[in-house]
Formats: sequence, C-alpha cells, structure tokens
Amino acid sequence: MKSGFIGITGRPNVGKSTLLNSIIGEKIAITADKPQTTRNSIRGIYTRKPGTDGPDDEGVQFVFIDTPGIHKGRNKLGVTMTEKALDTMKEVDLVLFLVDSGPGEGKGDQFIADMLKDIKTPKILVVNKIDIMDPETYLEIYNHYDQMGIFDDIYGTSALKGKNIRDLRNRIESFLDEGPMYFPGDMVTDYPERFLVSEVVREKALMYLNEEVPHGIAVEVESFRETKGLLSIGVVIYCEKKSHKGIIVGKKGKKLKGIGKAAREELEALLGIRIHLETWVKVREGWRDSKSALTSFGYLEKDL
Repeated sequence: MKSGFIGITGRPNVGKSTLLNSIIGEKIAITADKPQTTRNSIRGIYTRKPGTDGPDDEGVQFVFIDTPGIHKGRNKLGVTMTEKALDTMKEVDLVLFLVDSGPGEGKGDQFIADMLKDIKTPKILVVNKIDIMDPETYLEIYNHYDQMGIFDDIYGTSALKGKNIRDLRNRIESFLDEGPMYFPGDMVTDYPERFLVSEVVREKALMYLNEEVPHGIAVEVESFRETKGLLSIGVVIYCEKKSHKGIIVGKKGKKLKGIGKAAREELEALLGIRIHLETWVKVREGWRDSKSALTSFGYLEKDL
C-alpha cells in the first residue's frame, strides 16, 4: 500500500483542523472561529483498506499532522506552538499549505511561504474557503503562488462544505510511495482519550468565551475512571487572572454548566459511553510563560 506523513500548515484560523476532519471523515481536531485553536500537533489517520476500490486497489494510509497556526509568538506558549509547526514541516513526506485570502491581506502567509522555499519536501498549496470567495480573488491567489514556483500543485477547497476534498485526497496519494501500515485500519487518531477529552472541553470553552479569555485557558484532566458503563471524568479549566475565573463560571455558574453540558454531549457521542463530567475553574497566573506549566499541560516535552 501507499503510506506517508502529511503536514498541514498555515497561519491561524485558515481552516487546518476543519480540513483534517473533512479528509478523515470524522472529527478529531477541535475547531472554532478564533485563531490559535490548535495548540498541539494533532495526528489524524486516513486509511483506505486494500480492495476497497476494486481487486487492484492496494490501499493507502495517510498520517496527517495538523500543526498549530504559525504566528509571531508573544509568550512562551506562542513561541512553542510555532517551533512545533516548523519542525513538523521538515520531517513529513508532503506539506499542505493553507491560505484563505489574497497575498496583500497580511504578512503571515508570505512568512510561511518564504519558510517553505528552504524545505525540499513536496508541497501543495490549498486555497481554502472557496465557497465564500469570488472567482477573481481565487485567480489572484492562484497566480501569486504559482509564480513563486515552489508548489507542486494548487487546489481550491471548501473544507467546511467538503468541496474538492476527494480530488485533493487523490492528489495526495499520487505523491506517496509504497510503505507500511503504521496504524490499525480503523484508527483515526493515536492520541489517548484523556487528550481528546481536554480538547473537547477547551473547544466548548472557546465557543462560550470572548476576547482574551480563551487564549488564557488550559484544560487538564485530573480524574478518568470507568465503572459499569459509566465514564467519570474530572476536568480543571485553568485561567491566568482572577477576573477571568468569574467570566468562565458565569452568573450562578450558568456559563460553566453550559461548557460542561456541551462537552459531555459531544464526548458521549465520540466515545460511545455514558459520561459524568465534573468541571472546576482554577487560577494559575502567567502559565503561558511558565515552563513548568507548559510541561504539565503537555505543550513542552519533559526533560529527561
């Protein structure tokens, strides 16, 4: 079969996680209408088992790595996120670079494109959100990046609507060589359930909160226990300021209850088990600039 590793990169909020979910056909990465939603390099797995498309079909397995949006970090968390994304691009078999706007609308896309010039890995430019883009804008973006001469192909997609995803998947396959099946065929991510729980809770918090509070929160699973068909989970939402704690909890605890209810309902559908979810909010000032906190929350590797 053909197999390989594909890195997905782009500035924050261009739809990288949505594209990953669309290609795989299941939700494994959280999405929100706020930048910097992805903080870890989420690994998603797409497998087409041998024989699926006929007796001559040898099958494929794509291992996608959805990196944090590349941006100029203003704290240790931001710097760490960008470093992870850059390191990933050097180690994969194919790079998907997502953009969703014209070349004159920001320096972030150009910064990433310049970085990719020095990477020998094959690269596909994916112009995302074409469902809300007029043809003239798409043509402008296409011509700009085509003239750079660093991309092996350019595709227009709507990850949210699923437009051209099948064609993109077929093109990805053409870049990969024969290789092993790295993961079982029914596996869509190699991250543990505890990690998925923390990500879903963080996504719901992103949906309920505004302005700077979402980027100042981290989620840690403190307890995780299954007994007689019931999964009991205890989760702590950390914030950086005492004033933020009141915002997250909300009047009479309504906002926190809303976050917990939305997370529980999605997790029950995702994990296929009844869930009892308890949530707390704690203050940990300056955690985004704390090495020990970033390590504790899984953003930095532990020193050996």
